[in-house]
Amino acid sequence: MKSLVFLSAIALLLASCTAPVVEPIPGSITYGGQPRTKLTKSPVGSRVHNSFRTLNGVAYETYIIEPDRSLKLIRREIRSDYFDQN
Repeated sequence: MKSLVFLSAIALLLASCTAPVVEPIPGSITYGGQPRTKLTKSPVGSRVHNSFRTLNGVAYETYIIEPDRSLKLIRREIRSDYFDQN
């Protein structure tokens, strides 16, 4: 009985968790709104990758195509790709 209560409490805690929202930054495909053109040939759920330079390095972003053909930014990683030139 105790394990059932414990599992129920864990399930309730996990259900209340929300994933952090990744906001677009200058250089993101969706910065300033959705793009004018829609990806009509790509299947819903497909991933789209984008990369661009920032002041801190290179930003690598991952988007997913939603059922309404809009793009949802789901991940961003900024790597400081500084290489020693010696």
